[in-house]
Formats: sequence, C-alpha cells, structure tokens
Amino acid sequence: MRISRKFQIPNIEDFKINLLEWSQQFKHVVWLDSNNQFVNKTPQNHSDYDAILAIGAHSILECNYKNSFSRLKDYHQKTSDYLFGYLGYDLKNDIESLHSTNFDGLQFNDLCFFQPKKLFFIKDTLVEVKYLPSYSDEIDMDLETITAFQPEQKLHTFDDIKIKRRIHKDEYFNKLNKVLAHIHRGDIYEVSFCQEFYAENSEINPVDVYSKLNEISAAPFSTFLRLDQKYLLSASPERFLKRTKNTVISQPIKGTTKRGKNSIEDTILKQNLENDLKERTENIMIVDLVRNDLSRSAIKGSVKVTELCKAHSFKQVHQLISTVISEVSKDTDSITILKSLFPMGSMTGAPKIAAMKIIEELEETKRGLYSGAVGYISPTKDFDFNVVIRSILYNATNKYISYSVGGAITSKSNPENEYEECLIKAKAMRDVLLNSN
Repeated sequence: MRISRKFQIPNIEDFKINLLEWSQQFKHVVWLDSNNQFVNKTPQNHSDYDAILAIGAHSILECNYKNSFSRLKDYHQKTSDYLFGYLGYDLKNDIESLHSTNFDGLQFNDLCFFQPKKLFFIKDTLVEVKYLPSYSDEIDMDLETITAFQPEQKLHTFDDIKIKRRIHKDEYFNKLNKVLAHIHRGDIYEVSFCQEFYAENSEINPVDVYSKLNEISAAPFSTFLRLDQKYLLSASPERFLKRTKNTVISQPIKGTTKRGKNSIEDTILKQNLENDLKERTENIMIVDLVRNDLSRSAIKGSVKVTELCKAHSFKQVHQLISTVISEVSKDTDSITILKSLFPMGSMTGAPKIAAMKIIEELEETKRGLYSGAVGYISPTKDFDFNVVIRSILYNATNKYISYSVGGAITSKSNPENEYEECLIKAKAMRDVLLNSN
C-alpha cells in the first residue's frame, strides 16, 4: 500500500519544469503531460490527470516479444501496484506468427515496465504524491527540493547533427507503388507505411530536446521516458487505449492537414479536412478495425462510436480523430484487453495481419518503440496508453538518434502528397534537433 499525500502548488507550471529536471537523477523515468489540452474537462477528453511522473524502479520487467504479455500479466498480479512503461510495436510477434528482421539502430527491448518508487499526479494546482512505504519519509524533503530546484548550468556543447533518410525520395515512391499494387490486388485496404530519419555518432541533451519539442507541439499525450541510457521524447497527439473501471476507450487518428497562416485559412483547412473523402475513408477504415478489436473483450452490443472524423487542431497540424467506446466485465483482465488491440490499427492497417506483413517487407527499419505505446496500469486494473508517434528516440550509448513518420496509404493515395505529409509531420522533430545545440 502506497503512502499518499496531497499538496496545493500555486505556480504549477514552474513546479512541472522543476519536477522534470529533478527527476533526471533517476535512471527510470516516465513523464506524461497533457499540456493543459484537457483544461475544459469535457466528457470527450477522458483524462484523469494533467500530468504524471513515475521515477525510480523498485522492480522492473524487461523482455523481448516471446511470452511478453503473459509475463506482463504475471508481473502486474505479483506487484498489485502501479506499473509504468511501454509496449514496443514488435510485440506483434507474440500475438501473431510474425517476425522483425529490419535494421535496428536503437536497441530498445520489446517491452519494459517498472514499479516506481515515487509517483506524482498533477490535477490543476493539486499535486498528489504516492510513495512506496520505504521511501515515504522522503516526501517533505523531495517537495521542498523540487520547489526550490535550480538545474545545473550545462557547459557542454554538441556537434551539429546530420540527419539522414533511411529511404530516399525515389525509393519511397517505388515502395509506395508496391503498397498500392497490394491494395489494387485486394491484399489490403489500407496500410500505415513509415520511414525513418536518423543521425549517427550524435549526442543531445534529452531534457532540453524534449522541452523544445513540447514547446513547439504542446501535444496532449506528450511523454519523456528514460530507461538508463535510452530515451523517448514524444509529442504524441494520439491516445491508444484507456480503461476506467469497466469502460474502454480508443481514439484513433487518421487524416492530416497543415495549419493555416491565419484564422480564416485555418478554418477553411479544418473544414476541408472533415469533408475530404480520402481522409475520412482512412479514418473510418481504422474505426471499423478498432470496433472489431474492441469487440473481442467487450460485453456484447456495448461497442459504440461516440465521435467520428472530428477535426482537432494542434500547433503543427489539424487531424481527424474518432472515439470508440466499449464496456467490459469487471473481472476482464487488462493485459488481455491491451493484447487484443495491439498493435493499434492506426499504425498498421486493414486487414491488420496482412498489413503488418507488408510493413515488414517494405519498411527498412525495425519499428521498435515507434508506433508502440507508453503509459501505465494501476493497481485497480485501470490503464492509459498513448501512441508513440511524433517522437524522437535516442540511445545515448550508441549515440544514435531516430525519428520516424508515416501515413495511411489507400487506393486514393498520391505518392507525392503522401511524401509531403510525412515532411509536415517530421518538421517539429527536425527543427528541434537541428537547433538543439
């Protein structure tokens, strides 16, 4: 049983900045920040907290894909506690008879969850801490230190980062034409095809890069994850899956357009996105897939679409989001629910297995944590996970930096337009890295 205490913090934004900087003394960190995107607290937001920090591994599970979900289930039952961590995309190999043999410069495990020593939950100006009993005598000292925290001055500088493309433009078009051939043959209806941008022999300051990315994007599912020398710096706009008691929610994103130069242009672009047949088709195909996946664990007749193809605005782009909800019985295991929907349909395609085979055949990079999910599972079986997109991944030991972007390919896709959409999605990450020194 964790020791819980609550504090009112007058200047919560300064406290959040200090909290993340202070957390870097720990080797295991998960920071989840909504960036106040849910400040109106409408029913559609489905969020319990504005931000959460989990630090310090009291215990940890790291493994490859083999028996990964059953091991996670056993781990959660054994701890009966909060677990924070990630599901890597290649856990698909534990669910289906699939494989992953593409290049992997990052070397993340397929799955990693840890039982935090210390937890911070932020809602408005209220901070609730939940410490394991053996660390509870540090609560007052930690709060005092965080409030007055002064980050150390960073004296080191890094060389300029040289970003390369794993797939060059002409080859991207060749691969997209192969994807379209699969679609026209009827092998698939839609596939999420992605490409990697990377830098070798490069170093960054992860907190600085995350802070700059977060400032540019201010996304509702932003994440800073540290696992020793491996980092995820994410500005994700997308929720994968959330459970609250007996309700399960998925909010897939498909359909993207740029922001306008002024409010009038912005409104027109947003309206055009909602009315774009191709973009709506992309989204609806994935909604159908999510409905089918949710039905595996849902009470019969409980799967409902409460929001379909609604345009939401972010700092860099407008995107179409749908919300699909189901009800499950109270004794339904949470890991079983996660497994039944993983990987998320918005990052695979339909039919899912055929799409994942084509992804493995035509992409050049092992996805790893990219297009996986980061989040937490509570002692009461509630959980909340994002989709790892708009993210920079960094292996400090290997000095390898990576970010990937992609889009949904359907029969109506134009390769040139799809390539331009990738560049729009990559802009924030590229800008941050090229100005990180």
